[in-house]
Amino acid sequence: MTLRRAVLSASILLVVSFVGTAAAAPPNVLLLFTDDHAAHAMSCYGSKVNKTPHLDRIAQEGMRFEHCYVGNSLCGPSRATILTGKHSHKNGFKKNGDRFDGSQMTFPKLLQQAGYQTAMIGKWHLESDPTGFDHWEVLVGQGPYYNPPMIRNGERVKHEGYTTEIIGDLTQQWLDRRDPNKPFLLMTQHKAPHREWQPGPRYFDMYKDEEIPEPATLFDDYGGRASPARTQTLSIAREMNDLDLKLVPPKNLTPEQLKLWHAAYDAENEAFHKANLQGSELVRWKYQRYMKDYLRCVAAVDDQVGRVLDYLDRNDLTKNTVVIYASDQGFFLGDHGWFDKRFMYEECYKTPFLVRWPGVTHPGTVNRDLVSNLDFAQTILDIAGAKADPEMQGLSLVPLLKGATPKDWRKSLYYHYYEFPAVHSVQRHYGVKTTRYKLLYFYHLGEWELFDLERDPHELHSVYNDPGYAQVQQELIGELQRLREEYQVPEDPKPVDPPPGAARKKKKAA
Repeated sequence: MTLRRAVLSASILLVVSFVGTAAAAPPNVLLLFTDDHAAHAMSCYGSKVNKTPHLDRIAQEGMRFEHCYVGNSLCGPSRATILTGKHSHKNGFKKNGDRFDGSQMTFPKLLQQAGYQTAMIGKWHLESDPTGFDHWEVLVGQGPYYNPPMIRNGERVKHEGYTTEIIGDLTQQWLDRRDPNKPFLLMTQHKAPHREWQPGPRYFDMYKDEEIPEPATLFDDYGGRASPARTQTLSIAREMNDLDLKLVPPKNLTPEQLKLWHAAYDAENEAFHKANLQGSELVRWKYQRYMKDYLRCVAAVDDQVGRVLDYLDRNDLTKNTVVIYASDQGFFLGDHGWFDKRFMYEECYKTPFLVRWPGVTHPGTVNRDLVSNLDFAQTILDIAGAKADPEMQGLSLVPLLKGATPKDWRKSLYYHYYEFPAVHSVQRHYGVKTTRYKLLYFYHLGEWELFDLERDPHELHSVYNDPGYAQVQQELIGELQRLREEYQVPEDPKPVDPPPGAARKKKKAA
């Protein structure tokens, strides 16, 4: 071989080696997360009530999961499941007010071990301090919509402004300061659009002269189901308070913020009191008031999502950053006459889930397999090339993101809600869902519900004990038992009734 050819061959090998190394660089992971954002309040999921252009961009440039569900439709438990990849009974956080055991293994800890820098910014809501993060700045408890105190790496700091925008500021600041030589995991977790749905000043006039479409089940009479649908306290008609409806202002506003608040709401409040609405007219007014504020909060989140996507573009980070968007669960947007979540019914059981993975996931794809927030931890670890903890109970979604569903992919999902007696009075229940059917068991009442989602998508008529569904019912009961055994779910004894007055002493739940 001539000297010239030898030098040329060596150069080619060097280039190939460099390209291979660059291609193998671990991707960054940006998890954008919200609280109580229903999929049916996103235009990429077919929303009839709002537009979310920046969130839609993630779907257009990545994959939208049509059937993503949660294992426990409640703020803290969902967060604990995402961190650990374990159901509530395994990670120890079953209901709001529990304290997360930060000593257990989480996916951020495993990413740290794999050489990632990790950060958590925004709503934490797990009582104990975050672990597994090189940097964290989190809201205190639930956190307010305005002027939030936050805990930064153990030190209390005070911010002034609108919380959604502050979290956006802190996200960009951390990205500016990160080590550019290491891959990162950044979890940006918004408080919005959680109750009491307080929009920022820039959004006060949004939807002001519009009529938000009502859901078909706004005046549901709860016939054809088990008793918990009637005994809940999620009702727009009964349970919404003056703060929810902006008949009184929040307490922690600055004088300037309070002035803006009064300018936005005083005239509407005066008109409401003069109207003296009753019955269905009053429900309709409350629905409009609730939904406009909820959607204004969503709009602020959408804008902050757009802001961080633009940051990635400007700083040449888009190609090697996996962007994930999800919420801790869905939410009732007037569906069945309700707000909040907790039930295993579709509107709050389903969560939005979008993933953009440049160069791997084909843009604009929709996946219709059954997936769960139980899968997030193992998926992120797989994306990063890190090993999952053997106690994790989910599945990696990487095959789905690459466009290939394994032949043995799951056919059912397990659900378990524990927080009763408590705020909103939703009975404890567990259940199983397949693509077409759903079986719920309110186990302390001995009551069942079975829904055929193909024929009854709004879940209005339980067919449990209907002879025409006898075989389906038997199969689902067997599948439910199989899942409980697979996940090693212990029996949940009925709680002892608290002494009179004890409920009033419990701190406000999310």
